[in-house]
Amino acid sequence: MSRPEKGKIATDGGGGLGQNPFAGLAGLAGLGALPEGPGAGGAVAKPAAPEKNRGRVDVLRTTAGRGGKTVTLARGFTGIGAPEKEVLCKKMRSAAGCGGTVKDGEIEIQGDQREVVARILREAGFRPVLAGG
Repeated sequence: MSRPEKGKIATDGGGGLGQNPFAGLAGLAGLGALPEGPGAGGAVAKPAAPEKNRGRVDVLRTTAGRGGKTVTLARGFTGIGAPEKEVLCKKMRSAAGCGGTVKDGEIEIQGDQREVVARILREAGFRPVLAGG
């Protein structure tokens, strides 16, 4: 390894580390050993299935107050907060390929997407009820 000129930084990669900086961690409990049993190999266990009946949710198509534009509303959620509604809304938007938002505790999806919204809600454990023309 050559010595760099004064004021310059060496960029030749330098020498090896000489030791493993993580060698001291091998003796700590649980570190360094792979989990055993089902899903061994470091795989993350599958999340538990959602509850089968998390309540009724009305899924309706409406144009009221939107300049004639059709939107699909999912309303009547009980027991879930805004963060979970945001996650459901994101799934619905990506499945339907359109825009949407959570407004006033309701999920609004652009267009007539009642079937897509009902399917996503069913997968999440809700009981969707289709309503509206």
